[in-house]
Amino acid sequence: QVQLVESGGGLVQSGGSLRLSCAASGMIISSYSMGWYRQAPGQLRELVSFITADGTANYVDSVKGRFTISRDNAKNTVYLQMNSLKPEDTAVYLCSAVRLTENYWGQGTQVTVSS
Repeated sequence: QVQLVESGGGLVQSGGSLRLSCAASGMIISSYSMGWYRQAPGQLRELVSFITADGTANYVDSVKGRFTISRDNAKNTVYLQMNSLKPEDTAVYLCSAVRLTENYWGQGTQVTVSS
């Protein structure tokens, strides 16, 4: 059974940093594109960043220069380093894995940035 488990969320002041982790089990992430999404209350789910199987990273404009996605295939884990956090980054952050017709999701981890 495939599982994606996010961790590392929490409450941080504006300007602070957090590092999210997404640990996968029941699958090997090396052949998947891995992504981080976020969803704030009353808003649509938004793609924040994704990293392809060959390591190419992409970011939504609002986080460019502040967030860094990375993957450790040996640990079957993907990370999102978030720096210079802003109150508008507050959301539930979810990890996803995509390969062809396969798409898996984690349960999410809450990130709250206070002003």
